Order: sequence, then structure tokens, then C-alpha cells
Amino acid sequence: MCGISGVISLKDSSYDCRAAVESMTSALTHRGPDDSGIFSEGEVGLGHRRLSIIDLSASGHQPMVSADGRLVLVFNGEIYNFRDLRSKLNYPFQSHTDTEVLLAAWQCWGPACIEKLNGMYAFAVWDRARKELHLVRDRLGIKPLYYFQNGDQFLFSSEVRSLLASGLVPRKVNGEAVIDFLRYQCVHQPETIIEGVRLVGPGTHAVLAGSVMGAKPYWSLGQVVPSEPLDADTARRRIFDTLIKAVERRLVSDVPFGAFLSGGIDSSAIVALMSRVIDKVSTFSVSFAEQSFSEAPYARMVAQKFGTDHHEVQLAARDFLRLVPEALERMDHPSGDGPNTYVVSGATKQAGITMALSGLGGDELFAGYPVFPKSLRLRRLSGLNVVPRLARRAVGRLLEAWRPGVATMKAGAILDLPRISMLSAYPINRQVFMDHQIMRLLNERNLPPNRVAALAGAAAEDPRFTALPLLSQVSILEVSTYMQNVLLRDTDQMSMAHALEVRVPFLDHELVDLVLGMPDTIKFSHTPKRLLVESLGDLLPPEIVNRPKMGFTLPYQQWMKRELRDFCAERLRRLDDRPPFNGGAVARYWEEFLSGNPRVSWSRIWILVVLSHWLEYNRIQ
Repeated sequence: MCGISGVISLKDSSYDCRAAVESMTSALTHRGPDDSGIFSEGEVGLGHRRLSIIDLSASGHQPMVSADGRLVLVFNGEIYNFRDLRSKLNYPFQSHTDTEVLLAAWQCWGPACIEKLNGMYAFAVWDRARKELHLVRDRLGIKPLYYFQNGDQFLFSSEVRSLLASGLVPRKVNGEAVIDFLRYQCVHQPETIIEGVRLVGPGTHAVLAGSVMGAKPYWSLGQVVPSEPLDADTARRRIFDTLIKAVERRLVSDVPFGAFLSGGIDSSAIVALMSRVIDKVSTFSVSFAEQSFSEAPYARMVAQKFGTDHHEVQLAARDFLRLVPEALERMDHPSGDGPNTYVVSGATKQAGITMALSGLGGDELFAGYPVFPKSLRLRRLSGLNVVPRLARRAVGRLLEAWRPGVATMKAGAILDLPRISMLSAYPINRQVFMDHQIMRLLNERNLPPNRVAALAGAAAEDPRFTALPLLSQVSILEVSTYMQNVLLRDTDQMSMAHALEVRVPFLDHELVDLVLGMPDTIKFSHTPKRLLVESLGDLLPPEIVNRPKMGFTLPYQQWMKRELRDFCAERLRRLDDRPPFNGGAVARYWEEFLSGNPRVSWSRIWILVVLSHWLEYNRIQ
């Protein structure tokens, strides 16, 4: 895992890109402490920071030039099937790296090689003969690739703050992105919180020729084809075989590795399968003094069953208070969840581990979140559409008055929809601040279109999407919104802040295609993640399978009212003074939270704290 960057001069071939690229690459040192390199030639400059995982020798130095001298590559990620690809290539290899295999594949097969890759990656290829820059991002968007273009330069990097370090990108906030962040605790790609900075899309190949940027997807979630009818036993065998292959692929490493273990089904499944492949697994978990938040007993149970070398990080409020400023300062893009991953990644790295496997993606793929059963219930309640909207609206208001809180507020918003369906209700179910609350915060009468609602609306018009089983439709929405824009972004920025590589077997694209094509009848029942659990047979202890879902969350509610109170209050005060926030509105929400107003949960206040800290620390206007 590494960090990449580059600058292309669009008008002046005599422009010296080197200083800007050096500044950008230096800002990525935490991503690659093992080596660095700069390629500078005419109008192009490419930079690289290396975290050595495969072939630790100097032969893996980047930027890497092809044997024929035509191509220059900077690569961030891992190609898991690189050995198989290498066996098919006639190329004078000088290393045992997956980087050189990728470069050889591009030289031999051109951009068509992208479809042969199994991995997580973001890379840039400079074609010196054609004067073209190719930018490619993996299918699921596991690795980020940001870019910025003005009239004179085109810049790209693994991180937003690396682009800012160039001195060529204005530190100006994206006003519409702030509203998106308040709605969903993230900014949905391709946009970012910085005006003009965008993301290459997941599964996309972009080409910069001259000053024109063109992009074309080479893979998308919407292209999944429903599977042929399968009996349950066949489905479970196929899931198991594909998942264990995904785990095996991700165990190729020349450095010490381990696994995150929360004690939930997903991380436990990954540890169980790793134990089938290797002799001894190192596992890492976080425990809390607040027992109601601690999953430590379950993590210990799994560690004992599989004989892992288990490391438990005990975290008290004072420890978290010490880590919060540090985590927020290492955050490359504001997000509501980042500090969680920062803590466990730091502990894993301190134990001498450079690569770790994670259970991320299991909930999205196997219907593990509450939004999945909610969506099934909405389908059964489609008869509500015969009730006049005014009557439904009145019922919603009665519900909110009877039991005020976030859940009834959302229920009222769904009842007030012109037509109730899974796709129309999904954006509301996932929303953090509701629009009327955002208008109060910003003193705005009109808000820009809801990005998630637009995505759901487009999906409703796509016959390939609507032909899929309902739970697979929800999975695609979850992957395209919360997972790609919150979880994957957090995992990348917070693990790489410690120079730790995280691999995610559940997001192997072959497994994703397989599971999304399977019918609802074998995917969901009253037990959590039925298809995954049954595919694993008796690998997992029943205590893990049958316990209530907790999720990896920190006890913010208590901490924000006690140990973190002053920290939060100061940042909220500063946000209140920043345009476009309505002076005093943030303070009112803070007081409502402190007084126990059920409509203002800790998660809504926390994203305001994060946003304020990030904008101020990064000097964003």
C-alpha cells in the first residue's frame, strides 16, 4: 500500500512540476514510510511513497518505467492475482512485485488488462509516446484517487490534503458538499468537501488527453445478473468456496499480518477462514470500560476457538480524549466514523503488523443492517399508498408527538412521501440531519437536490437494477452510499495514517457478483446474515451467531456529555461563527443534546464537531 501523486501542465510544457509534486508526495509520507520517488519530465511530474508489502527489495521502487521505456506507473494497492497474470506475460521482469506485473500487463495488453485484475488499487499510467495520463480505480472503490483541474494544471493524489499541499488548489469549501455531509455524514463521490476536488469513480478508467478528461466505467454494481435458480445447499457451497478463495488471495504478503476481530459475525468469519489457511492468526480488538459497549468477551471467545495470538486494546474515556485531536488531525476528509478505525489500526501497527484483514462489507453484502428488514417491511406496506397523502401526513405527525425521536421523525417523513417504496424511503432511512433541521442550521430556504435520492431515483429507472432481488437492490444502495463514502474512506485514511494496509475479502468482486445475484429467499430470515452463517457451517460458535448486533461503535453519548464536553463545545462554538451556519443554531442543537432531546442524537452533534475541527485545522475558507 502506498501513496501516489502527480501534476500535468496543460498549457506550458516548460512548466517545472517537480516542486509541486515533491510537496504533494511529502504530504503522503505516512502512507509510505519505506521509500519515495519522483519522475519529472517536461510537462509531467509523478510522485510515489512506498509501503513495502510484496518484494521488499529496492526492485519495487516507484515511479516504475516499462521495459520499452514508454510507460511510467505509480501504483497504490494490491493485485491479488498478480502471480497468475505474470505466468501469462512475456516480459523481462526485474522484480517479484505486483507493480511490475501491472506495468507489464499494460505494456502487453493495454488498458484491456484492467478487466483481468483482481485487487484493490488506484494507479496512474503516463504514456510518454501519446502524452496521455490514465487513471484507474478498483471496482468497489476501496482505494481512493482524487483529482483537481484548472485551466493550467491537472493534479491527482491518494489524498485531498496532498492536493492542498501542492499550493495549486484553493482551500475553499464546497458549499453543496457541506449540506451533503450534514445529510449523510459524508460527501458522496465524485464530490469532496473542497471545491473543485473530485474522485475518480469506482470501477472507472479515466484518460487525460491534452486538457480533456474522459472517463468510462469498466465495471459497475448495476451490471450484476440474477443467478439461475439454485437450491440452498448449492448456494452455500458456492459462497463458501468463493469466500475462502477471497481470503486466500489476501494472505499473500512478505510482511507480518493479522486481522481485526470485533467478535461480530463478519470479523469472526474472516478469522475462522484465515485459520483454515494458515497456522496462527494474530487478532486485534478494542475493549471499553463501559461494559455495555464492549464486545471483548465475544472477541476472546473467537480468539480462543481458533487459537489466535490475540491482542486486546483497553480504551477508557481519558485515552480517547487524548486520541481524538490526533485522529481528527490525521483525517484526510471529514467523516463521522474515522476515530474508531484510527484506534484499532494504531494498536495493530504497534504490535508489529503491517497488513490486516477486515470484515468490512459483510453487512452490506449479506443484509446485516436494520435497513434490510425495514425495506422488506416497506414492500409489505405498499398498500399504504391507497391512503391519501394528507391522511398519512397526519398519522406521521401523531406518531412524532406520541413518541418523539429520530425513528418517528423518519417514519413521519416516509409517510409524507408522494409514493412510498423502498427506493423512495431509502434516502430518509439513511439520513442523519433531516432537511428541515439543516435549513435551521444554515438559515436556508432551499437546499440542493439530495444526492442519495437522486441515486435511488436513477436506479428506479434502470431495468437491470429493478430486475434484481429487493435485498440486492438495497445492498447496491448501501455499497454506493454508506460503504464507499464512509466506511471505505475511513478505513483507508485512518489505517494509512499508521502505514497499515487493510484488506477486505468480502469485497472481492467475484464474491460480490455472486451474492448480489442470489434470491432473497436464501439470504434473509429472522437470524442475522443467514446465507453467510449457513455457508460457514459450524465454523462459528453459536454464541457469536445468535447474539444481538452491536457494531463497532464508541460510547460517544456518555463521553460527549462528560470527558469530551469541553472539546465538543469549543468546536461547536467556532462552527456557529462560520458561514454559512446560522449564528446560534449550532449552540441550540448542542443544548438540546445535553438536555436529552430524543430528536438530537450524539451522532448528529459529533459530525458537527468533526466538520468544524477539520475545516479549521486545514485552513479551509
